[in-house]
Amino acid sequence: MDSEICIIIESVSDIITAREQGRTIGKELGFSFTDLTIIATVISEVARNILVFAKEGEIILGMTRQGGRHGIVIIARDRGPGIPDIPLAMQDGYSTRKGLGLGLPGVRRLMDEFEIISEVGKGTTVTMKKWVYQT
Repeated sequence: MDSEICIIIESVSDIITAREQGRTIGKELGFSFTDLTIIATVISEVARNILVFAKEGEIILGMTRQGGRHGIVIIARDRGPGIPDIPLAMQDGYSTRKGLGLGLPGVRRLMDEFEIISEVGKGTTVTMKKWVYQT
C-alpha cells in the first residue's frame, strides 16, 4: 500500500467514520459514484461484523498500485472468536445472526479481490481490493 489510514472500530460512529474515509480515498482515486457506494457498503458490512462478533477491531484503508492499475485496499481485522468454518460462512444464505446471509459472500462479489484468514480464538482478517477501471 502506498499509504494507509487505520480506523479503530468500537462503536457505530466508527463505522460511519470508516465509510467516510473510504469514500474520500475512493474519490481521490477516481472511482465512479457507483463504486464509491460499493466501497462504503463493503466497509459498513465488514465493520459491522467486527462489532457484532468481536466487539472491536480495525479497518485499514489505503491506495494500492499493481502494474498499470490503481485502487483501494480495505483490510478488516479483529481479535475475536474467529470463523470456525470459512467455506460455510462464505455460502450464500448462511447466517449466524438470523439474517439473510448476504454479508461476506456479498462483499466478495462486490470487490475485485477478496481474501479471508481466520483462526478460532485468535481473530479474523479480511483483505479486499477494488480497482479503478479506465474507460
